[in-house]
Amino acid sequence: MMKASSLSRRAALRALSGAGLYWAAGLQGTAWARTAKIKPGASSALIVVDVQNCFVTGGTLAVKHGEDVVPVINRIAKAFQNVVLTQDWHPPGHASFASSYPGKKPFETITLAYGDQALWPDHCVQGTPDAALDAQLDIPQAELILRKGFHKDVDSYSAFEEADRKTSTGLQGYLSQRGIDTVFVTGLATDFCVAWTALDARKASFDTYVIEDACRGIDLNGSVAAAWKTMTEHGVKRIQSTDIELV
Repeated sequence: MMKASSLSRRAALRALSGAGLYWAAGLQGTAWARTAKIKPGASSALIVVDVQNCFVTGGTLAVKHGEDVVPVINRIAKAFQNVVLTQDWHPPGHASFASSYPGKKPFETITLAYGDQALWPDHCVQGTPDAALDAQLDIPQAELILRKGFHKDVDSYSAFEEADRKTSTGLQGYLSQRGIDTVFVTGLATDFCVAWTALDARKASFDTYVIEDACRGIDLNGSVAAAWKTMTEHGVKRIQSTDIELV
């Protein structure tokens, strides 16, 4: 994937913090031990975050080994009655694109109306092959594809809430009305859209698991470890795909 200087990477991490990944207070995790395989029921949902051409090898913002999550997700998806796929879906000239600001480069940081914003290469532009879901995803029972990041002036990492921390995507209401109380989060990337989604799920009082081997991270200067620390502190449960009881 595209490399950034150490300084730019630190700036991106500061933007991640300033835009809301690291809450000063919130739901605190408690000691939790796994004693048996988990069997997802009718009140559980699998959330597959941004497994798109953009974020796998050859994409405009590729996550290293991002495509490796696809067979893992396909395998565990068979255990779920309820599946939601998310899709980054940016208009041309989106606020998160470095190309929208003369003289700016990817991985630099700017300040927008809602706070610090990390800048990225143009990616997941609406209607382009780069924005398409990975063709190897095989989850025919998925009932919802939720597009995010389509507002030109605000970024959207979380599947629940945009980066202004005000605009809802509607996912919380969708899940609640369907009687979902537990979510399992997978996809790309661990330290950005997966982490934000998991933290917002906890903020919305969902019992939340992140399936580690069904995710891959960008890891800007230790951001994967930082994301796991924050998720754990907020009560997100870290598991592996082998912890899921398959049908």
